[in-house]
Amino acid sequence: MKFIIDDANIAKVKEIWDLYPCDGVTTNPSILAKSGRNPYEVLSELREIVGKDGELHVQVVSKDAEGMIKEAGVIREKLGENTFVKIPTTPQGLKAMKTLAPQGVNITATAIYTPMQAFLAAKAGAKYTAPYINRIDNFGYNGVQVAMDIQDIFENNNLPCEVLAASFKNSQQVLELTKYGIGAATIGCEVIENLIRNKAIDAAIDVFNSDFASITGEGKTMADC
Repeated sequence: MKFIIDDANIAKVKEIWDLYPCDGVTTNPSILAKSGRNPYEVLSELREIVGKDGELHVQVVSKDAEGMIKEAGVIREKLGENTFVKIPTTPQGLKAMKTLAPQGVNITATAIYTPMQAFLAAKAGAKYTAPYINRIDNFGYNGVQVAMDIQDIFENNNLPCEVLAASFKNSQQVLELTKYGIGAATIGCEVIENLIRNKAIDAAIDVFNSDFASITGEGKTMADC
């Protein structure tokens, strides 16, 4: 499963990118708005962090297909042709996908709440579909199961599209989709940090270090022996 950061806080993204085995960064208009800066200034810095080969996902805001197509062109011109253009899965969004996909544009279909949205987006040429796990839960459905159902639909219909699960509230949701083999997940920095945050781990390491110090002295490591 690809491991993608869902954030635009430059300092935090740099920290997570440095520590964890990540594959890219996703953004949306709400995430970018939190920075209070020009969107392309932030996105350019994110592109520098992930490099030319890392994935960067950027969302359009137009409601009509013509506007979406125009935005996609500017996004790719400013941030690189390999940038994934996030397009909401609406009727106009599907129209834009059908136009852009044959042109070689990487498309991430977003704002997905149902398996049928994902199926139609994949048919329209999207490379990723992004179901909102926690938001689906908040509507009284099972977001994890919806993501699994979407993956099954892709496999059963031989559609070359991957699930990019989004909107997580806890590490358990991530774990369940990892076990199922979901193609990718985009996760907020706080949830990422909680994936391996465990007092038992810290306690075990403290014991190891204490035992080692008892035979070598404080502050010594295997490099000093």
